[in-house]
Amino acid sequence: MPELHVVDHPLVAHKLTQMRRVETPSERFRQLLSETALLLTYEVTRELPLADVRITTPLVESDQPELVEEPVVVSILRAGNGLLDGVLRVIPSARVGHVGLYRDHDTLEAVEYYCKLPPVEGRTVIVVDPMLATGNSAAAALDVVKRDRPAAIRFLCLLAAPEGIEALHAAHPDVAIWTGAVDECLNEVGYIVPGLGDAGDRIFGTT
Repeated sequence: MPELHVVDHPLVAHKLTQMRRVETPSERFRQLLSETALLLTYEVTRELPLADVRITTPLVESDQPELVEEPVVVSILRAGNGLLDGVLRVIPSARVGHVGLYRDHDTLEAVEYYCKLPPVEGRTVIVVDPMLATGNSAAAALDVVKRDRPAAIRFLCLLAAPEGIEALHAAHPDVAIWTGAVDECLNEVGYIVPGLGDAGDRIFGTT
């Protein structure tokens, strides 16, 4: 059974409510998104492998745990960049890649227009995008990342619709999903309900 992790935390729920409000301006929306991304990143990185290393403290030599390797973070453009600030505050030296996709408004299918990835072969990759709606863009981005043979992929989003979860699990059953909330459904034009609108537009102040 594919994994779904809903980060059930009061601060995540509170910040999501503030982001959902139609009157929340872009500046405040970006701040809340960054703060929420930081909280979500703690959870998506919870089971990263550790190895003991020998260090010298001010008092003694000691064996202490350290990450075996930091994950690669891949942002799905453009809205994924809104999550990057919070993610990189937790893992600031992570390498970052970008996959550019846009959703065709007629077919709702994802169309790739850009891809630039650091080396990901044999590494853990965290793919970030605020909204898992139809799942088409996320599945297409994972197709791109998998071409470079990562060891594992984790998908991190702010909100998810049941339809998007089902579609992503069908396309990539080996990829676990972390999200701040699972909303009710998609509307007739593929937006999450109740949702928070178009995340990219809310982040960048566009329409």
